[in-house]
Amino acid sequence: MTDAANTLTHFDNSGQAHMVDVGDKAHTKRIAIASGVITMQTSTLALIKSGDSKKGDVLGIARIAAIQGSKRTSDLIPLCHPIGLTKVAVTFEIDDKNTSVICTATTETAGQTGVEMEALTAVSVGLLTIYDMCKAVDRGMTISGIKLLEKHGGKSGEWVAP
Repeated sequence: MTDAANTLTHFDNSGQAHMVDVGDKAHTKRIAIASGVITMQTSTLALIKSGDSKKGDVLGIARIAAIQGSKRTSDLIPLCHPIGLTKVAVTFEIDDKNTSVICTATTETAGQTGVEMEALTAVSVGLLTIYDMCKAVDRGMTISGIKLLEKHGGKSGEWVAP
């Protein structure tokens, strides 16, 4: 086994996947912020902004979907721990210049493991919901740039994307 594989926390000494033991870790406040973008035709963005989509308030529904998605992360990502989230906030920013919508999710907990995956899942589900609600008029939408922006708390401390 390579040295890089030995540093991955989701593998034991024999290289088998396992759920990381967080039982001895301290309960601390942990925060993660993630974002991503969906780019679309100008007419699609106009529909979202006007609220005239046949399916209703696209961004309002996408916000609820993102929050629900964050709460289901451990059901979707096999080795994630179920986490008691204490806060999930999701915002959408319209970018007219790039005909896109930027989704940002902030997740928080007071627990033994971080909430990065929950923030990333929230963004992914929020953007996928926008795609689902608008695909009848624009199947060429592109989801991109889903990434962690910041993480705070826990043993590894602070991290901010460069």
